[in-house]
This record gives sequence, structure tokens and C-alpha cells, in this order.
Amino acid sequence: MNLDTRRAGLLLHPTSLPSGTLADAERWLDFLHAAGFGVWQMLPLGIPLAGLSPYQCASAFAVNPGLFPAGPVDATGFAAWRGRQAHWLVDFARFMILRTLHGNAAWTAWPAPLRDRDPRALAAFDAAHADALHAVQLEQYRAAMAWQRIRAQAAVRGIRLFGDMPIFVAHDSADVWAHRDLFLLDAAGQPTVVAGVPPDYFSETGQRWGNPHYDWAAMQADGFLWWRQRLAAHFEWFDLVRIDHFRGLVAAWAIPAAEPTAVNGRWVEAPGDALLQAIADDLGPLPLVAEDLGIITPEVTALRHRFGLPGMAILQFAFDHHADNPHKPENVRPDTVYYTGTHDNDTTRGWWESLPEAARIEVMAQLGVDAFDAVPEAMIDTVLASAAALAILPLQDVLGLGSEARMNTPGTVEGNWTWRFAWRDLPDGLACRMLEKLKHTQRFENLPPS
Repeated sequence: MNLDTRRAGLLLHPTSLPSGTLADAERWLDFLHAAGFGVWQMLPLGIPLAGLSPYQCASAFAVNPGLFPAGPVDATGFAAWRGRQAHWLVDFARFMILRTLHGNAAWTAWPAPLRDRDPRALAAFDAAHADALHAVQLEQYRAAMAWQRIRAQAAVRGIRLFGDMPIFVAHDSADVWAHRDLFLLDAAGQPTVVAGVPPDYFSETGQRWGNPHYDWAAMQADGFLWWRQRLAAHFEWFDLVRIDHFRGLVAAWAIPAAEPTAVNGRWVEAPGDALLQAIADDLGPLPLVAEDLGIITPEVTALRHRFGLPGMAILQFAFDHHADNPHKPENVRPDTVYYTGTHDNDTTRGWWESLPEAARIEVMAQLGVDAFDAVPEAMIDTVLASAAALAILPLQDVLGLGSEARMNTPGTVEGNWTWRFAWRDLPDGLACRMLEKLKHTQRFENLPPS
């Protein structure tokens, strides 16, 4: 998918559908089509390790089978698919069964022969658990086939699917267990440094995510094979993929594992240019979006431009007195995906209602409205009218919902990722009203993708 055409989309994770799964995806696609939206963006589809966060998952390749409706199994198709996915599928199945057998303990706590992947121990395990291994792999096949049916339904309606890929993977994941040599770990498999971001105006102690850092030298030595396979897998599922924390491909904040916060860390360079070139050599033009929010260096912007990747802007971040603020509508370029807010922001109504009086006056002045209740709608209109090639609106903003519908509050663990809408929440006439907005802003494209 290229961004040569003006389009608009909605951001909605499958868990926010009324069923909490993709069982009602076709009805959702019908609504998108009726409203004129050409893109459906969602969060990562992986298996959350703890809680519900889709950003800390058991595998960089596997999807959460609970999201997908059951479907038929073709034995020949399964065998062929399993062969194509063997580079991750076998170890993922082992990982999930071993994790269950050990009470969901992290892989570093397993008996040493299994923790360290002793070939004889793995062979014995495979023999003893052949049926369970087959069942886990079959779950993934069913999910993949269900998704291809959804993708075909989307294509018929002219809707592109926009996925999300965290730059880092969870330490307690099949990928780290199976590829310890690609991560900075000690002899027992524990991270020596972990990922995060340094202190900023959002947090005095920064954010300590806890993901292990890559051993970039090891990855570069084999031509970034794991990364190439990872991106290829995402492109089998999506027309467009966002790389979360794109600046980590230039340099990432490395925190000593013993540190309780992100204060004491250092920037460690990454070979993003060589990595993206290796992927482009495999796959051609890269249908990627760079999540380039926060403090972005010229090197990060240069890398994005070198590979023709659009960046992101958030209208909620636009209202200050800095003329060069990249989130201001007048500064948004066509090579941008522009949002009212993302899954990490409050809803636009919640954000607006939480502002102090002085800030509200400034927002209303910049938006050119004089009624308090007009601001959330004006935010939508501003994003749609912008120069950005792709405008994305969270469904919560289209429905005018407040903070009760917020998807995630970064730095917290309770109450996130649970919001769902009900079909009755989509008022009569909403699709027609949105369609008129998209036509007015030249974002309506009633054609299936080529």
C-alpha cells in the first residue's frame, strides 16, 4: 500500500469490537465501507503474556487464537503452511506448552536442559508431547486462514488493513528463548540491559519497559534474518505496518537491568540503515509507518526519509506556542499519518474536558471555534482537512466518547485495553455523516485496492 492517495481510516483493536473478537469483523467492515473509510488500523494481534497488553506478547510471529473465529482445516494446506512457517512455529509451540507445564513460569526458571535448549531434552519433549505440539500449530493455522478470509472481505470493500509491530519483544517470549544469541543476555538468559525511554516532560523517571536489547552485531552477521522473517510475516497479514518506537532503529535507551527506573541509561546505536536496506532488498518498497513521536533526532528523520516512510503526528500535541511544532496542522506534510489521538492518548473529548481554562481558550482560538462543545468535532475536521496522506481517527473520537472509553494510560497496569463498543453505539446516520466529511476532504476512495 502506498500513500499517494488521500485516505482516512479508523483505529479500533479487535478486542474493542462488540464480541471482543474478530467474529463480527464482517459487520465492522460493512460499517467502514458505508462510512467511506479505506483503512482499518489495529494494535498488535499477538498473545498477551500478562494482563491484556498487546505490546508484551509470547511471540513476534504468533497471533492470539482467541481473537479468531473457527474455520475448516485443509490437511494439505496445513502441511504446506506449516512448512513455510517452520522457522518460528515449532519453537513457538514448544514454548507455549513448556510454559503451561511449568505454571507459566518464565523460561529462565525452567530446568536447565529445557531452558538451554539441550537437543536431547528437546527431542524427548517433542516425542512426549507430539499431539499438543500439533494442536498449538493447528490453532495458528486456523487463525491465519480466518484472517485471510477477513483480508479478502476487506479487499472487496476497498479497505486496507493497517497493523502494528513493537520494535522490541518480550523477554519471556519464544523468540528470546529460541534465539538467545540475538539478544544481550547473561549466561542464565537474563537481560544485561533493558529497553525504555529516558526521563522527559511526561515522566520524571522515564519509562522502563524491561524488554531485552538486541545484539545488533549478531543480527547483522546473519544478514538480519530474524528481522527479515518478522517483517515478511507482517506483510502477509497487513497492507501497512507501523513500527512502534522507530527511533530505536537509530539509537535506543539501554538501562542496566538492575536499575529500577529508566533514569540511569545510555543511548546505544542501532544499524537501522543496514536493517531496512536488507528488508527492502528482500521485499521491495516497504509499506511501513515510522512511529516517530517524542524527541526525534535529525538522524531518525533522515532514516525515515531515506526509505520513504511516512511518520506520525497527533493533533492533541499541537496546541503550544512553538511555530515549528510538527503536530500543528499547518506543519503536517503529506508523508504523515495524522491522528486526533492514538490508543495511548485520552479520547479527544476526555482530553478536551481535562484541560485547564487557559488551555481551552488557546485550543478554541487555534481551531477557530467559539463553542465549547464544538471542539471534539473540530479536531476531527482538522485532521481530515490536513495535508496528511492518511488521517486516522479512533472510533471513540468519532463517537464523541469521554475518558471512560480510553484504551490505555501509559505507565499504568490497571483498567487498560478493555474498552468495547456495542452496535447500538453507532447512531443512525453516522456512516452517512462521516462519508460526507470524507468526500468534502477528498479522502473518499470507492475503489478496491489494486
